[in-house]
Amino acid sequence: MASKYELKRYSANLADELHSAALYETLALVEKDHERKAIYSELAKSERDHAQVWADKLEAHGIHARRSGPSIKTQLMRTLVRVFGPAFVLPTLAAAEYADRNKYSGQPDAGRMSADEHHHADVVRALAHGGNAEMSKGAQIASAESWHKGVSSGNDLRAAVLGANDGLVSNFCLVMGVAGAGSGNKTILLAGLAGLIAGACSMALGEWLSVTNARELASTQIAKEADELEHTPAAEEHELALIFRAKGIDADEARRVAAQIMQDKDKALDTLTREELGLDPAELGGNPWTAAGVSFCLFSVGAIFPAMPFFWSSGFTAMAQCIAFSGFALVTIGVFTSLFNGRSAAFSAVRQLAIGMVAAAFTFGAGRLLGVSIS
Repeated sequence: MASKYELKRYSANLADELHSAALYETLALVEKDHERKAIYSELAKSERDHAQVWADKLEAHGIHARRSGPSIKTQLMRTLVRVFGPAFVLPTLAAAEYADRNKYSGQPDAGRMSADEHHHADVVRALAHGGNAEMSKGAQIASAESWHKGVSSGNDLRAAVLGANDGLVSNFCLVMGVAGAGSGNKTILLAGLAGLIAGACSMALGEWLSVTNARELASTQIAKEADELEHTPAAEEHELALIFRAKGIDADEARRVAAQIMQDKDKALDTLTREELGLDPAELGGNPWTAAGVSFCLFSVGAIFPAMPFFWSSGFTAMAQCIAFSGFALVTIGVFTSLFNGRSAAFSAVRQLAIGMVAAAFTFGAGRLLGVSIS
């Protein structure tokens, strides 16, 4: 008879596999490219087969595996796929698959599922990186380092959620601090709107500077690499060979590939830029104006929630609505963060709500003390 821990593990594995299967099925449904659609369908079938293994284990111990509707996290991801398309969620999904690739390594009853999960991570990684999921092993190795850097630095979904969270929490705390000082409705509303505009402008400027500086630094590094390639080609070819050897390719093959790449200087520069510098020459950090505009909008979306009630209410009613609106937004952001933090939607939502409310309560108390002392 399996222990309670083992039964819990079976249930958790079943839920994970059903979640992945539902996402791949949705991706296959939305995807327009026939080759990718087929890949998603195969991944979904594999995940369904894995889920059946854990369902059978539960059934063998007299536990009926309930397959109720999809979880909140699953529903949210499927909605994002349908609304924004596969490309928007692939980085998040690829990061999750990469993080979970070893989840069965310590489970001896998982059979070949551990190897399957590693394969799934490689396939989704290739798709998220914009390449062919059927690329050769050597090509996968060559792209692994730059892809991993891209995942660790985040993606569009993660940036959107965190940008809105910055605006929400900062302006919620500001409004509560001003309200705690006993200010009138117009003063609170003015402070909230000023906080929204000032914060959004600050975030936009910071993002513009960050991307601009990154692009300038990247351009300088690429120019230096091009100069080295022109004046010391032998040394650069040796560096390429070392890079490929470090990725697991044997010495002779690494030297052959490096020599072949060096025949085309543009291709050599592109490869060295990606592999040695860890930069994408086609992107160089993105467009600074687009980044600034997106940052401004996302911060504003979050920051408007605490200020809204003061447009039509005042006093205690406005305060109650401010807390309610901000609480709803905190819970929503918490659910979204569960898509890339590996925790459940409920846990992430409660944690986000608790932290936001504690921060707001602290600034409210500080405002009350300062208001009393100043008056």
